[in-house]
Amino acid sequence: MTITLEELVSLCKRRGIIFPSSEIYGGFAGFFDYGPVGVEIRKNLLDWWWDFFVRQRDDVLGLYPAIIMNPRVWIASGHVERFIDWIVECKNCHGLYRADELLEEKGIKITDYSPEALSKLIKEHNVRCPSCGGELSEPRKFNLMMETYIGPIKDETSIAYLRPETAQAMFVNFKLYVTYARNRLPFGIAAFGKVFRNEISPRGFIFRCREFEIAEIEYFIDPERANDCPYFHEVDKIIVKIWTKETQKKGEEPKEMSIGDAYNDGVFSNMWHAYWVGKSLEWFSQIGISLEHLRVREHLETELAHYALQTFDIEYYFPFMGWKEIEGIANRTDYDLKHHMKFSKEKLYVPLSGRKVIPHCIEPSWGVERTFFAVITEAYTKTSDGRVFLKLHPKLAPYIAGVYPLLSREPFITKAREVHKLLKKKFTCYLDVSGSIGRRYARADEIGVSFGITIDHQTLEDDTVTIRFRDTREQIRVKISDLVKTIEELIEKWE
Repeated sequence: MTITLEELVSLCKRRGIIFPSSEIYGGFAGFFDYGPVGVEIRKNLLDWWWDFFVRQRDDVLGLYPAIIMNPRVWIASGHVERFIDWIVECKNCHGLYRADELLEEKGIKITDYSPEALSKLIKEHNVRCPSCGGELSEPRKFNLMMETYIGPIKDETSIAYLRPETAQAMFVNFKLYVTYARNRLPFGIAAFGKVFRNEISPRGFIFRCREFEIAEIEYFIDPERANDCPYFHEVDKIIVKIWTKETQKKGEEPKEMSIGDAYNDGVFSNMWHAYWVGKSLEWFSQIGISLEHLRVREHLETELAHYALQTFDIEYYFPFMGWKEIEGIANRTDYDLKHHMKFSKEKLYVPLSGRKVIPHCIEPSWGVERTFFAVITEAYTKTSDGRVFLKLHPKLAPYIAGVYPLLSREPFITKAREVHKLLKKKFTCYLDVSGSIGRRYARADEIGVSFGITIDHQTLEDDTVTIRFRDTREQIRVKISDLVKTIEELIEKWE
């Protein structure tokens, strides 16, 4: 059954997943808090990301960078001048809107993101202010950087910026990481953390926020060996819908093809770029997002970021708002390192076989909120009889198990506490004694608890319990002494 945004938002608030920040004061647009269930899923998601892209690899090093950096970093990177959106203003009510979003909401296809082209489309389709129907102005620049002040005096000399990305910390620390990487290429730096963007009109629940988390890798390669990726065989057979800029301009639909075929056809800027698109798709598939609900879209020339030679978005199909980006994979070439060399006067290169190599950089960049949103949307399941559950992998579930005494009285509760204590040594789990057993199952299903452990009359006789499976509601009976081992085996076999 098709999910609506209203259903998902209601579930998230009701079950302690996500809700608006400062809600007793009317909220604050673009800012959200994660409740007791949401923080567990979010942490599991980030742990899985870190494990997959850092711990399981020998070529990616971690970094936990500061949020506020020297303001000159953002001048050198080009963000102060060029980190912009094009906005239009209503001439009547003076509401401000992103020009491209207004067009997309009307179902108008954009093949050129220049201000002139956006203005032409607005006029051709008579797009008006969504609030009052007034006439819209010409598009103008709006910088998304959030400013703050450092020190006791607020003036131009104390202006700093809340970072809009973690990438620049990896570039300015590049010299140190060359040493940690023992002067070899390729290698990557991974970081995640809060970032801030002064979005004109945050919308779509947590899809477009002003404060959110980002997870990024800057992967540095020798430009002379850009098509020499020893890991490419791991991803070349992955099949996905790919929407190149050429097919977009022709008005054609995305074509299904393998990463290997797309690379051989010249779709990607180099083999490493293709590899990181494929590796990202592999991870999305592991965390429970179907490749059928993903597509890879190439940026048009007019929408490329100022630092990018080529960028691909991995987009997820949200039933209630269509295809939306959840990750971008850009070829930043040597843009950032060269600009920081120019502004800092530091030598940012790798001594390699007698050469001083300024590496090129492939950047996979995930929006954590957007990935979380896609995971929850994909997991949301509503059966024909009205039952709702989150079909989450146990590695993402907020709790592996809920422990339920069949009756809310002794000696069932005492035995349930013993089982709960046993399981908590190994898994995230909780004890629920309130309400009927059916209601407890339903509450657990709605937040994606993997297994229900029920203590019943037979438990008191032979020390066995039932394990209830969330997705199928089937049950098996096991001895309490075998419970931990059985759950471990079930998780290991999970598909």
